[in-house]
Amino acid sequence: MRVRVPAKVNLALRVGGADPSGYHELGTVFQAVSLGDEILAERAPAGVFSLAFHGEGAGFLPVDDTNLAMRAAKLLAARCEVTGAGVRLTIRKRIPVAGGMAGGSADAAGTLVACNALWQVGATRSDLHPLAAELGADVPFLLLGGTAIGTGRGDQLTSMMTSGTYHWTFALAHSGLSTPAVFREFDRTATPGTTEIPVELVEALRAGDTGAVGAALVNDLQGPAVSLLPQLAHTLRLGLEAGALGAIVSGSGPTCAFLAGSSAHAAELATALARFSGVRAARRAFGPVAGAQVLP
Repeated sequence: MRVRVPAKVNLALRVGGADPSGYHELGTVFQAVSLGDEILAERAPAGVFSLAFHGEGAGFLPVDDTNLAMRAAKLLAARCEVTGAGVRLTIRKRIPVAGGMAGGSADAAGTLVACNALWQVGATRSDLHPLAAELGADVPFLLLGGTAIGTGRGDQLTSMMTSGTYHWTFALAHSGLSTPAVFREFDRTATPGTTEIPVELVEALRAGDTGAVGAALVNDLQGPAVSLLPQLAHTLRLGLEAGALGAIVSGSGPTCAFLAGSSAHAAELATALARFSGVRAARRAFGPVAGAQVLP
């Protein structure tokens, strides 16, 4: 069973105060983009769960129960009481590791969909949502896809109506950033504010006004990410100087996202950004796209 699962970019990420357990209230606009991972789920003897990675950052990823994909398979088997459950998972990575594009969450979402189909569980997306939320705040959106507003920890989703296709160039850094580390830096350097999504962004997405979308991009974690990895400021500036309609650190970083006016414009941005020694690689994608999907 093969499943394709997208990456995400946050067009807005507002960070509010923390609850007693330390989790911040969030207001975010997710968009699923075509840069994605592919998951192969194959039958294995009962009780056998294995995981292997190929591609982007494969050598740095755990393959035991600390990995979200492995946890997703075992959680589905347990909650749905799958008789004789076992699976061999092979994941081909294209989403950057620790890059702020929810690669681990995407693999968890894709694994839920793949194992649901492989084991013929018959669970709907609505059935899978609470399992996804238990695995991580970004996982439910990678099931849903498209463009959506996320509240709470980001797992309470409302789909958004948007117009048009959005072309992105992503500048990948040489090193990753830990999401907890970025939030700790936020707590150290910033004051929690509103979690309201800018009206200008919502209206621009509905109208398909790419220029206005670019101007309305906002990320409260961008400052902390740049503080931890100062070269990101230069990457963002280079993209804007090369004509990007908007530039933003993706999620908790360190991937920088640049909105382009067309596919050709995205290619031009990728060429310009790839010249900077602080950029490991530049990738192009478009959105919105569907969430995790079984491939023919």
